[in-house]
Amino acid sequence: MGQASPGSAASQIITPHWQQQLLKCEMIRSSRSPHHRARASAMASRTVTKSAIPITNPNLVKPNNGTDAPEAASKDGGASTASSTPAPTTASESSPVSANSAPNHPSATVAPIAEAPRPTAEPPENTWNSLDMGGVNLKTIPPNSGLFKFTFLINLYLNHNSLTAIPPEISKLRHLELLDLSGNALAAVPPEMGMLTQLKELYLFDNQIVTLPPELGSLHQLQTLGIEGNPLDATLKGMVQKDGTPALISYLRDTCPIPPPPPQRVWKNVISPVEREILASDPHSETFSVLCYNILCEKYATEKLYGYTPSWALSWDYRKELILTEVMNYDADFLCLQEVDIAQYEDYFVKHLQAQDYEGIYYPKSRYKTMSDVERRQVDGCATFYKASKYQLVERQLTEFSTVAMQRPDFKKTDDMFNRVLGKDHIAVTCLFENKKTGTRIIVANAHIHWDPNFRDVKLVQAALLVEEVEGIAAYFSKLPPRPPISLDDQLGSSRPPPTYSDGTKIPTIICGDFNSIPSSGVWEFLSTGSVPPDHPDFMSHLYGKYTTEGPRHRLSLKSAYAATGEISLTNYTPRFQGVIDYIWYSAGNLSVNAVLGEVDKGYLEKVVGFPNVHFPSDHICLVSEFRVKPVRDTLPPSSTNSASNGMHS
Repeated sequence: MGQASPGSAASQIITPHWQQQLLKCEMIRSSRSPHHRARASAMASRTVTKSAIPITNPNLVKPNNGTDAPEAASKDGGASTASSTPAPTTASESSPVSANSAPNHPSATVAPIAEAPRPTAEPPENTWNSLDMGGVNLKTIPPNSGLFKFTFLINLYLNHNSLTAIPPEISKLRHLELLDLSGNALAAVPPEMGMLTQLKELYLFDNQIVTLPPELGSLHQLQTLGIEGNPLDATLKGMVQKDGTPALISYLRDTCPIPPPPPQRVWKNVISPVEREILASDPHSETFSVLCYNILCEKYATEKLYGYTPSWALSWDYRKELILTEVMNYDADFLCLQEVDIAQYEDYFVKHLQAQDYEGIYYPKSRYKTMSDVERRQVDGCATFYKASKYQLVERQLTEFSTVAMQRPDFKKTDDMFNRVLGKDHIAVTCLFENKKTGTRIIVANAHIHWDPNFRDVKLVQAALLVEEVEGIAAYFSKLPPRPPISLDDQLGSSRPPPTYSDGTKIPTIICGDFNSIPSSGVWEFLSTGSVPPDHPDFMSHLYGKYTTEGPRHRLSLKSAYAATGEISLTNYTPRFQGVIDYIWYSAGNLSVNAVLGEVDKGYLEKVVGFPNVHFPSDHICLVSEFRVKPVRDTLPPSSTNSASNGMHS
């Protein structure tokens, strides 16, 4: 067949990486017989009293440091058939990243939500997650093959057949960790294979492959790329021989051509064009817009956390320009940014946004207090910017959740408070604004809630503390006397007096941020319904004073801005997680939604493994919503006819 043997002149560079490669190649060459793995597993399991036969991977080699070998047989090659949907792993179990490499942050391999990582596909009673179709003289796999419906597969063996091509539909098997295509007649592999980001072992031994698609650079978890026995480009082969699979994957990733950009996100209108014209012609109508965006701070944007992103596209110098351009293009009245570190805020955002009529308020997370001047500049926090020509900042307040929790007498004596809540330094920043022309007051809270799925109770406690703080601030704000006109122009430009507020719930309120919580969570239930029971599962049977004896409650009548259009499908997109965890909440009693910025094109998403990438500078997308203020009934002129229909719900 003209294939290179382990002892050929082409394989004279013998590094530990290449030794492992050659050893695996020889073991796979000895697996030519039909269903070799399945039969070997059946032999091994004859003493096991169960009807489901596990298929294990006989090619696993005990790893040595600095080699391409898998981590462990039970994780990478073993194919337990007890279930095709294993229980969710903890962050520590599923993360290849050391605990201190990037604390307090999800990543490409660790999701912020504890959901089953593999979907079920109507599995049979005795479930399975490995399929051995090796050595059966397969000549072709059609694109509509039922094979591609087995999306629960972890291990797939198609070795030693007569395949000349692999259809792009292989990309549907997103949970594959081992794929063996050795001993076929493949001249190429499809670029779509780069979507299989869970792959740890990819065996292409003994084919006719000359080059590899650069899209394979997104296989950031790949430990072994088996290439021996192919007439592969000498440069690519040399990388594996010298430095192992990770070096080749990094090269492919960083040299991959830039894909076409996605279509522009489209605004989704909640009101009709006629209604918008009426609002535009009404001198008393008042609208404002809010942007919410977790920008992924520089400290967390590392190759360890986002190994599928080209290194140049992950650099802050590249990402910061995309972030700033996107934020400025939407020209929102209020910008609520999370994961902004002190250096970025002072040196970049303030300087550029001031030129666009923005002034800012910023607080870093609590840990900065214990750090040196150099270290603290890398601590991230929340930044809120506002249009200075339109709004007056009345007051600002920092909420440090651990500090607020310590001040609660019903929390102080619980072990759960000390062991779970106090160690988290997440914050929220609440700002009180007045419209310089109308005197309308607006509260804008910008929050970043804890991420770890093993601390769902802490997420719920932080959300409850946040809303309590906002309610207290709103009550204080409602008691302040109306602001006198700043100038004669202001006085002459308004035909009605500034509104007064009988209590804090009457003030238009926005609470937005990264809540690290999906719409089925306790956090979402609490914010959207106003309460959760004291025994809610998300408290995880921990004790938090009145929260777990009476249940947290609020009176803000909050709704998600995107719920008006059926909720967006995702705000965070990585290989490990795709879903909604960021929100713009508004007080429905005194605000209505005009429009929201729509989703990222679904066709584009199907072709990218995750964010950040060359077009999206963060693992989150930005949310933007336009609101209109409902008139306050008791400040309208008596002749007004729309006060009853648009006024505050009593």
